[in-house]
Formats: sequence, structure tokens, C-alpha cells
Amino acid sequence: MDQLERVKREFARQADSFAASAAITDEQLTSRLVDALGSAAKGTILDVACGPGIVTAALARQALEVVAFDVTPEMLKKAEQRCARAGVTNVKFRQGSAADLPFADATFDGVVTRLAVHHFSEPSRVFNEIFRVLRVGGTLVVADVVSSEDVEEAALQNAIEILRDPSHVRMLPSSELLSALEAAGFAIGAQATWDKSREFEEWIGIVNDPERVAPLRVIAAALARAGEQAGMGLSLSDGNVVFFHRWQLIVARKP
Repeated sequence: MDQLERVKREFARQADSFAASAAITDEQLTSRLVDALGSAAKGTILDVACGPGIVTAALARQALEVVAFDVTPEMLKKAEQRCARAGVTNVKFRQGSAADLPFADATFDGVVTRLAVHHFSEPSRVFNEIFRVLRVGGTLVVADVVSSEDVEEAALQNAIEILRDPSHVRMLPSSELLSALEAAGFAIGAQATWDKSREFEEWIGIVNDPERVAPLRVIAAALARAGEQAGMGLSLSDGNVVFFHRWQLIVARKP
């Protein structure tokens, strides 16, 4: 199956649970992304892979205009509904592929993308496209989960992620993510990395697929009992699997 179709299928099913997840709607993280844009936040902003519009709606409170862009119609509908509830009217909604952005060169003052890079089959192509549509001096803020720098740990974590959600391609290690941005022409600015604790049951429940969840629960518990953390801190707490996602936020500018 084509990766774009796989993403649309997965996130059509996940739209309601994803939009309601406390880990996704985290206001502190959303504010962190908006603040990272700096002065660009008052201009014209593109939210790549906007999902249910959580960041979009926050950006719209101070931006001149925001374009919410996503490949999944159901997610764009969620974004429209969220923006309507927030009372913001300076948002446009566009469907399409992040690897082929349907915008002219130098259109935006800022671009944000959150929890999306690991779903891109060609991250470098997406970064090239973002670089193209940014104005000179424009700012890109990337926030995504990253994998261990250890190749075997990263491979195991990505395998677990793919079993949970086949639209997952690969979480990049931090070094590779930074290199891809620099290769696209970006100048790297501020960076931050932190670990976010997750409850395994909440995380696997988002995908809305009980047949997939049951065997994954067994695999994760067995790994935790064996002391295999898979680069994500897999462990047991009162018999329940817990883990963390390692987040990285990067501010990059188009020179």
C-alpha cells in the first residue's frame, strides 16, 4: 500500500481518539511550539501535518494567517471544528502531501510540524519542500519523537511502533534529524530534548484496533520482564507496562 494511503487509513480511524488524547492535547507542549516561532508567529504560518488542529488553533490567536495542511480529510475536519470552537477565522484548510507542498516559493514566514516526521517516507524531501516555501529569514519549528542513537535499540523501538501503527515509518535519531535539516539548507538554532512518560494502555488505545493491541501488549510486557528497554524505557509498574517517548524540538531558520 502507498504510504500516503496508509496514513489516511490509519488516521481516519484514529481521528477521534487521537484528537482526545491528553498526550496530544498537552497545552504546555503546544505553547512551547508557538513560542519557539518567535516573531514569525505573527506572520503567515503553515502547519504541516496539522492533525486535529491543536497547534493550528493556538497559532491562529496571534498569526496573520494560518494554513492547516494534512493528508487525511478526517483530521482536517477535526481541525476545522477545533478552530470554529476557538472562534478563529484566519485559518485556511488544505489537503495534500507534505512531500509536494502546493504552495509557491517563499510563501510563509513560519512553518511548524509536530509528531509527523516519523510518518514521512522521505523526510529529506519534506524538509526541502518546507525550505522552498519559507521566506528568507523564515523559521521552521520541528517537534517529534526521536529514537535512540544505538542502532539496535532504535530498530526495536521502531518495530514496536510499526506493530502499533503501520503508518509509522521510522523515528530518526536526533543526529540524523539535525543532519537532514542542515542538508536541506537550514541553519539550526535552539534545541531542546526531554522524555515524556506514557502509559502503554493509553498509547495503544489511540489506534482503535483491539486485534492489533492484544499481541502488542504481550510483546511489550515480555520485553519489559526481560529487561529490554528498547530505547524507550520499557518497564513494569504494578504489573502495567510504562515507557517514555523522547521528544526533540528544533528551531531552524532559512538563511
